[in-house]
Amino acid sequence: MSNSNNLNKRWFYLATGVFTMLFSGVLYAWSILKIPFKESFGWSDSVLAFNFTLTMCFFCLGAFFGSLICKKIGPKITLLISGILVGIGFVSTGLLNSSLPYLIYLTYAILAGTGIGISYNVVVSTVCAWFPDKKGLCSGCLMMGFGVSTLLLGNVISILFENPSFGWSKAYILIGAIIGAVIILSGIILQLPSKDITFPAPKAQKKANKENFEVRDFSTVEMLKSFTFWRAFVCMAFITAVGNSVISFARDLVLSVEASAALATTLVGVLSVCNGLGRIITGAFYDALGRRITMIAANFLTIVAAGITLIAVLMHSLPVCIIGLCLTGLSYGSCPTMTSAFTASFYGQKYFSVNYSLTNFNLIFASFIANFANSLLISSGGYTAPFVMLLILAVCALGLNVSIKKP
Repeated sequence: MSNSNNLNKRWFYLATGVFTMLFSGVLYAWSILKIPFKESFGWSDSVLAFNFTLTMCFFCLGAFFGSLICKKIGPKITLLISGILVGIGFVSTGLLNSSLPYLIYLTYAILAGTGIGISYNVVVSTVCAWFPDKKGLCSGCLMMGFGVSTLLLGNVISILFENPSFGWSKAYILIGAIIGAVIILSGIILQLPSKDITFPAPKAQKKANKENFEVRDFSTVEMLKSFTFWRAFVCMAFITAVGNSVISFARDLVLSVEASAALATTLVGVLSVCNGLGRIITGAFYDALGRRITMIAANFLTIVAAGITLIAVLMHSLPVCIIGLCLTGLSYGSCPTMTSAFTASFYGQKYFSVNYSLTNFNLIFASFIANFANSLLISSGGYTAPFVMLLILAVCALGLNVSIKKP
């Protein structure tokens, strides 16, 4: 096959990756997916909040092990394993009853979380290998698919939950079957580019935006020895923690400022849309303006988002809260795109799959911060304390952000 035909094929792989990420991203609709367990079973907020934290932990572990497995056996079998884990995880969650609250940690967090983590890493690394010249755009499109899942699927799931002839149990089983099938199908379609393909050269950035450092492939050990990596890691963990916290209690937050239940569900979807937009906008900015300007701008946006949402809580204002949610979604959406593009730009493509999975471990730390934010919410009885903490972390992240330099 000619080089031009191979290059045209990469856009089909990108579309396949976006479609797969669209279904995989339902994991982030936890503020909707947790409703049956809270309303029907009366499970506590602490149990449900910890499940989301645990889900993010196993999502990251799944991404790491997925990168290792894919390196050995390729994307096809790895995505088959992922699809089976996700299917079993969601189906078994749909079969839970009120006497087994902690089994959700096994079914949803460990099985589904690990499975989606595997597919996330394999899809991103496989598709991005076709776009060395458009790393930011490719990452942004894939992350957009993952981010908008809550809007496109969240409302459908909510309707199924409320339908007495269907119900939440059958909804979970249906979700598991569909997502598992989509991931397995993507494994049949996606493949890595052969070594004989010549890709276009990346578009040169303006000198003012271009960072001057040695461009080479860093092994995972070399990356972990780099102080630059750890500064970026902690910075992104703090930025991500703001969005992670809001996602975990988004619906309840909106209800607290007197939104209706229907509007609260819709606004969770709006948060998801902004999350998706933030991912693709950040990718475009990264390609056009470079790493430094994009990451600092995203950090400033996170500070503003946390500050405005705090004001909304203090004023008990629904309109201000909506603005805060939108800005939080945009800022949160910037994080995975920056993580992917930063890892590829600073540490190269050769070891990208493993390096990216380890950089993504910032989600684990962010999730524990989100869990602590939920604990503050429960102990203080309001959202003021959590958002004060998140605002402080966003400001600390900025200090780390401006200090990130060549590896």
